[in-house]
Amino acid sequence: MIKSIFLLVSVLACIHIAQAHRLAFKPVEFALGQSNCFVLEANTTGEAKPWVWYAPTLPRHPDKSHTWYIERLLAKRISLAGCDQGEVRGSPKSVEVFTKFYQEMCRRGYSKKPVLLGQSRGGLMMLSWAVRNPKRVGGFAGIYPVLNLRSWPMKRNLSLTLADFGMDQDAFSHVMEQHNPINHLAGLAQAKVPMCIVHGDSDRVVPLEDNSAIVADRYRKLGGDAKVEVVPGKGHQVVGEFFKSAKLIQFMLERSAR
Repeated sequence: MIKSIFLLVSVLACIHIAQAHRLAFKPVEFALGQSNCFVLEANTTGEAKPWVWYAPTLPRHPDKSHTWYIERLLAKRISLAGCDQGEVRGSPKSVEVFTKFYQEMCRRGYSKKPVLLGQSRGGLMMLSWAVRNPKRVGGFAGIYPVLNLRSWPMKRNLSLTLADFGMDQDAFSHVMEQHNPINHLAGLAQAKVPMCIVHGDSDRVVPLEDNSAIVADRYRKLGGDAKVEVVPGKGHQVVGEFFKSAKLIQFMLERSAR
């Protein structure tokens, strides 16, 4: 009896977690191989429907903290979508799955140049795809994003990083810079893809200097347009400065409309 009750509670918990990122909106959901994908569809018809691609798409992401952005995107007829691969770090294999998701979105009539929105570790997922597909990106937006493979992925949950790349630590250390997206920004700059990021100067989880700051500096030197709004005194937090940023929503609205 106790085991049955425990099993029921576990199942209900899993259902709750699986639906948590749906917020108050009704998504279109579909499977792509082993990945679960969703689209919060705006009231838009025709071809090249604008959309924002969010990562990390996980059972709990996006969540209620994203409501402010989602409401404003949908009000402007811009959809939000994502593909859940779990805890990936931008390996060639995970980039390939994202490409299949992108192709499926295009097949469904969505724009060939979405705005990418990477939050925290989702920044690494999105930038790793973007540097390999610069002509398919309408803009890159970030909320305290991980962008440097040498930063957060190597210091926290290293085992997940190694699992994504299918290597042990010694083998990975020899090829890490080949896969680090901060070393491959030239294509995005040449394609004139703008960046807009909000990041706190007190972030100890994803340090500003090792991630958004270094990417912005390199990007500008390559001729790219990178704007970083540095939030003083804030770290890796769910606060209005990050989740109700007027600059970030304006950027996503403008770049999606193109």
